[in-house]
Amino acid sequence: MAPDDLNAPLGQDKGKKQWKLPAALPHVVAGALGLFALVVGAWAIFGDDPLGGEPVAVVTAKRSGADAQAKREGASDGINHARYDGPAGEKAADAAVAVKITSLPPGSKTITIIDGSSGKTQEVTIPGKAADKAPKAPTEAKPAVDPKLSEPTRHGAIPTIGPNGARASVVFAHPRQLPPGKSDAPQIALIVAGLGISASGTADAFANLPAPVTFAIAPYGVDLPALASRANGESHEVLLQAPMEPFDYPNNDPGPQTLLTSLTADQNIDRLHWQMSRFSGYVGIVGYMGARFTASEQSLSPVLHETAKRGLIYVDDGSSARSVASQIAGSQNLPFVKTDVVIDTVPTPSEIDHALARLEMAARERGSAIGIASALPATVARLAAWAKGLEARGFVLVPVTMVAAKAKSS
Repeated sequence: MAPDDLNAPLGQDKGKKQWKLPAALPHVVAGALGLFALVVGAWAIFGDDPLGGEPVAVVTAKRSGADAQAKREGASDGINHARYDGPAGEKAADAAVAVKITSLPPGSKTITIIDGSSGKTQEVTIPGKAADKAPKAPTEAKPAVDPKLSEPTRHGAIPTIGPNGARASVVFAHPRQLPPGKSDAPQIALIVAGLGISASGTADAFANLPAPVTFAIAPYGVDLPALASRANGESHEVLLQAPMEPFDYPNNDPGPQTLLTSLTADQNIDRLHWQMSRFSGYVGIVGYMGARFTASEQSLSPVLHETAKRGLIYVDDGSSARSVASQIAGSQNLPFVKTDVVIDTVPTPSEIDHALARLEMAARERGSAIGIASALPATVARLAAWAKGLEARGFVLVPVTMVAAKAKSS
């Protein structure tokens, strides 16, 4: 045994050396980061990216104008962008783009694409969706007024008797050809009032009631000229529903242009002209409420005189037994009728049916009768069902002017 072996500590072998890292770990990490920075810098200097990392949007679009022509003639350089041809080429391209822009369809969008290597710009059109197309202009309702039958006022045009004696009550009437064998049948005129106030009631009336039913349109609704024009187009006669003072006014207020007993005749006529100017194509006037107003001869007489002067008929709505309209109309030579039954005073199905039965009885007794009802959806539904079987029960449904003419002749 060698002396060195005896002197060496137990468990150590000087002949075997332990392996160590050539460098410390922090040095290795620093070197890796430096190498990464060197690679990025070299790519930024020598890499082929003309846009320099700017955001890029790729759009698929048809080539048009000068680009399509250049492609057909072999003027492309094979890198998916048009070859730069100098200022002359730019002018030609701009002209092509200008032509393209002037004929863009509605809803389309134009974007500009810039070629980073050449600096050339290109306009690309992206078609809009179907919903982006320009909407069609709404068709306007044809006016139902003859200029020869109207007179201008500060509120607008109102009816007047034409130079040849033509009257709105005749021009806008829709007389019905009576069915064979029904010339002597009892006639019933049905007026549905308040159209233009309730959208649902108005729609139901147009959809479900037959043409001989007369529509009374209130002056406070919306789009009234179109409403009156549609009614005339579907052979419904039209009345202007004129608000008049009730006994419990102003607790029960028919509206800001109500005819009042407290106003002078001129003031009431001015309010009546406002009501008349709201739409055209009506054959006459029917009162709305008005129990106090129609009971005052002093207040009602100028209004009925103006109604006759305008070539219209007057319909008393029958809501007040104290109305003096029938006495005044005779002295004014005004075509006049009064409703016999207010159908939906109590708007329940059973009460409406009872009122319609009374209307039929009145028509049998006198040869004709007039009923009036409001344009409530429930009322319209009962009237539509009633009208379907009317002729089978021996009656004829007619517009209000036919009953008015019959009343005048008798």
